[in-house]
Amino acid sequence: MSLNYSAVAWNPDKKRYDLLMSLGVVAYLGAFIGLGVLLHPQATAETLLIRAIGTLALVLLHIILAIGPLCRLNALFLPLLYNRRHLGVTMFLLALAHGLFALIQFHSGGDLPALLSLFTSNTSWTRITSIPFQLFGLLALLILFAMAATSHDFWLKNLTAPVWKALHMLVYVAYPLLFAHVCFGALQSETSPVYPVIVGAGFALLATLHLLAARRGRPIDREAPHENTFVEVCRVNDIPEKRARIVTLSGERVAVFRYDGKISAVSNVCQHQNGPLGEGKIVAGCITCPWHGYQYLPDTGASPPPFTETIPTYQVRVIEDRVLVHPSPSPAGTRLEPALIATPCKR
Repeated sequence: MSLNYSAVAWNPDKKRYDLLMSLGVVAYLGAFIGLGVLLHPQATAETLLIRAIGTLALVLLHIILAIGPLCRLNALFLPLLYNRRHLGVTMFLLALAHGLFALIQFHSGGDLPALLSLFTSNTSWTRITSIPFQLFGLLALLILFAMAATSHDFWLKNLTAPVWKALHMLVYVAYPLLFAHVCFGALQSETSPVYPVIVGAGFALLATLHLLAARRGRPIDREAPHENTFVEVCRVNDIPEKRARIVTLSGERVAVFRYDGKISAVSNVCQHQNGPLGEGKIVAGCITCPWHGYQYLPDTGASPPPFTETIPTYQVRVIEDRVLVHPSPSPAGTRLEPALIATPCKR
């Protein structure tokens, strides 16, 4: 967590991540342009550069959208999530460069200003092969700009997590716009179906990953019936030590943690980026979000000082080996006595 807003301090892991990402960007651009010269010797250097940057931005967008479901399916992908915003800002800068170079290349030589030419040079919406595909790209770029401009935690704090999350979910609006931008653009300039097929394969991959992640989360959302009274959610041994069992009560996901002979329940939603707290673990006495390491005390739902984030807590009881949770949350930061796990009597 960050107590103050200051210049980003890159730790060794982030430096290695950014170095590998930068080397990957250079390698991709070099390989794309090199192959382009061999396969399309008639293409200009400017055209090859525009295509290289644009396709790389699209590849990075697919990687970014795949990280979330991959992390839900396998925790080995979590390190990618920690640095996803670096990848997102890089993707936006590449998309911006692609758009600016294309604007200069195709719209700066006429009598009209380049941006006005973009809106007026092609207004045909009646034929698939002449649809003004550049407008789709411009709309997507505006969405990506809003996301990149608000990527710092300063905006997350001041916009509040729900508003910030809703803004960044617009990436799922930008994606189909870019899909249309590429497909309609390829129909106008390429006779080969390679580009549409590749983009279609990327869409199929993302759809499959998201459906698999949703399928894994479906059992969690099956809510047990209740009448505003304690609900049995699991057995004590169903919860690994210093881990959680995620259940749904009153339409909300609740993380039920077991630790040091006690049981506590808190909201499953981290206040940073709505991360799944129940998929994290207790470290040094604190629930630690698996996404970015935000921490909360399990009995109060409050972050340890000097941090001030709080989450709702839930009343818990343990009867024999059954764990029961009340479906009504207490106000965020309310301390509730943990339920004690009975120790078997020794004979």
